[in-house]
Amino acid sequence: MIPVNEFRNFATEQNAQFKVLKPWWDVFSEYLCVAMLMIGVFGCTVQLTQEKIACLPNRIIGPTKGEVDCKHVQEHNENQSLWEFSIIKALSPNIYEVFGRKNGLDIHQYLFINHYCYERAVHWFAKYFPYLVVIHTLVFMVASSFWFKFPGTSSKIELFVTILGKCFNSPWTTRAISEVSEEHGEEHMASWKKASTLSRGSADGIMPTEDGSVAFLRSFSVKSNPDVKAPEPPSDTLLDKKEGEQAKALFEKVKKFRMHVEKADILYKMYVIQTSLKVLKFVLIIAYTSALIPTIEVVVKCSVPPDLTGFDIFCCNHNKAHLFSKLGYCYICFVGVYGVLCLCSLYWLFHRPLKEYSFDHVRLETGINDIPDVRNDFAFLLHLSDQYDALYAKRFAVFLSEVSESRLRQMNLDHEWPAKKLRARLSRNASRRLELHLFMLPGLPDAVFDLSEVESLKLEQLKNITIPANVTQLSAMRELSLIHSTAKVQLVALSHLQENLQVLRLTFESLDQLPLWMYTLKSLEELHLSGPLAHELSRSSSLDTLRELTSLRVLTLRSSLVKIPASVVDVSAHLQRLRIHNEGGKLQVFSSLKKLANLTSLELISCDLERIPSAVFSLTNLQELDLRENKLTTVEEILSLQHCQRLTTLKLWHNVVVYIPEHISKLHSLETLDVSWNKIHRLPPRLCYLTRLRHLDVSHNQLTSLPAEIGILQSLHFFSAAFNSLESLPDELYSCKRLKTLLLGNNSIAFLSSRVSGLAQLVHLELQGNRLDSLPQEIGDCPLLKLSGIMVEQSLLDLLPSEVRDRLRED
Repeated sequence: MIPVNEFRNFATEQNAQFKVLKPWWDVFSEYLCVAMLMIGVFGCTVQLTQEKIACLPNRIIGPTKGEVDCKHVQEHNENQSLWEFSIIKALSPNIYEVFGRKNGLDIHQYLFINHYCYERAVHWFAKYFPYLVVIHTLVFMVASSFWFKFPGTSSKIELFVTILGKCFNSPWTTRAISEVSEEHGEEHMASWKKASTLSRGSADGIMPTEDGSVAFLRSFSVKSNPDVKAPEPPSDTLLDKKEGEQAKALFEKVKKFRMHVEKADILYKMYVIQTSLKVLKFVLIIAYTSALIPTIEVVVKCSVPPDLTGFDIFCCNHNKAHLFSKLGYCYICFVGVYGVLCLCSLYWLFHRPLKEYSFDHVRLETGINDIPDVRNDFAFLLHLSDQYDALYAKRFAVFLSEVSESRLRQMNLDHEWPAKKLRARLSRNASRRLELHLFMLPGLPDAVFDLSEVESLKLEQLKNITIPANVTQLSAMRELSLIHSTAKVQLVALSHLQENLQVLRLTFESLDQLPLWMYTLKSLEELHLSGPLAHELSRSSSLDTLRELTSLRVLTLRSSLVKIPASVVDVSAHLQRLRIHNEGGKLQVFSSLKKLANLTSLELISCDLERIPSAVFSLTNLQELDLRENKLTTVEEILSLQHCQRLTTLKLWHNVVVYIPEHISKLHSLETLDVSWNKIHRLPPRLCYLTRLRHLDVSHNQLTSLPAEIGILQSLHFFSAAFNSLESLPDELYSCKRLKTLLLGNNSIAFLSSRVSGLAQLVHLELQGNRLDSLPQEIGDCPLLKLSGIMVEQSLLDLLPSEVRDRLRED
């Protein structure tokens, strides 16, 4: 017998080395061989460890001595082991009286008769059936691997597998594949999204485990066997001189191999012969096994010389005959299935001669037109690998194209955009992060990942790019912007982004361009989406679940929505700021808004609002409310905002508000009020009772005067009343001792009081565009005010005394 460990190692070694050349029927045949081998090993074990036969003297009936009745053997066999029965008879003769007459035999005689009859009376097939099964199975296994070891074929097969592996792992092939059809890439991303959704809720989040760390290879990964692990791409995809030389050497090796094997078909013939021999053996085994299984009898009649025991006929029970008979029929079934697979293989071989292998379908899928067809043994080997997994043959096909447009384009891109040129484009963005902005490039230069200092990567109008594993080199990157750019992400890169990316900005033209991997960024803190988030017909939100974004604090949606997406509720537990820019469309449904109990900042911009939504009043933690660019005409419901006891900022700018109600004074916590760009004629005096107000902007209105109560605002730091129709300023304004910024430009003010010197903390003063004839000399007594902070006509500054101007110029 073969030890199980050795067989396992043998099978593993064979599968690991030549698995790509084993079509599904060969793999299934190997499993059948394992099943048949288990039958044989089990039969051998039973044959060696248990009693084989048990005999009793016959019962002679009738006048003729040759008539033998063995019913007593069968009857006792039904209730009791015949071996136990014979021992009982030998040891306790009195008990035998119950079953018949005494025979006077002892236990040693029974043992001798059992051995004698097993050797003389039992059919040879019944005795050696398990060993035959083991031998036949081993022959089948050897026959299946014969062409892998035959001297005329093994070297070619090993060389082909080696070349196939190198081509599969070649960065040249990976680069060509990364430029193929976007349609199949999105299909693969959808299947990956489905797999990741199934794995949600686990400790690791959404990462699928089928590939380990493998790039999304778009169309090829879609149709490949999900159990096959594609190779991990190199950590540095930049083809340096060394890699270029290796690829060139591999090209030469492939050319030589093609020239050698395309002229012959010995591999094809050897496989045909091997399969034909297996079919022949299958026929022989089925024929003789089916004929000999009936010879496995339960009761065997045995003739023994009378001088040995005094009896000449014994009835023997073959204890395992029933078991061997069932194993025999099971073995015939397995062999039958094995033979059918061999016949299918022969049909495949002869029905399709396999003399030429065409890559027309690969050309259509990849768009690479210079992939050559192959013939004879090379075609046959690729056919076999294609049966195992289409990915292997397709990648080999791409490698066979020596001139690939995508590969050359990437090489040219890397040559045109070295690290030095990219570093010169670095600048600070609005978030004060060091940003690299790439615009309308044919791809993503590899040198980008050499700039470890990059904090923000902005890609605008870059089509069908892949973010490789090299992104792990950008250890400082926390922000990614994709503006009309479609990007695929390798698993290694995705893992890095999940752990490090904090801000993601996406601008897209259709929902198909919305990357599914964004839903898996568990460390993302800010998500800014700009594009159509609703179907044109249903106008309902199409955002997928945001449940995996467990760190999301800020969400910006710039689209045309009818209602707030229900998926926003998925992050209600930790979402702090929601910004919706509806681009002028009317936002009608706010039911989801009520569930955002932890929201501290809400911006509803260009939502065609005519009133403040009632759902806002239930946000008890709200601190900032921005209703810019709507159609608010009256804000009487502002009284209900007192339920938002933490509200500190209220922005109603860019509306058509005519007046502000007196009960705005109920908002005791308000610190910032912006009602600029409206049509307000007067400010209510009770507005000035907001004693915590620090920032007040009433610019771009139709104000003609300011209330005298404005002096109550002792906490005021910023006040803007520019672009109004003010003719004078109340003296109480100069009582706001903490005022730092005072913007009064573009009014009709004709006089500035000397009390302006009382604004000890004034830093910025704007008076340009008024009717002033002069500036008071006391303006120079403002200790923090400098000429650089005064915006007024130069002619008015020139009228100031020289000592005042000098004082304002002092640092």
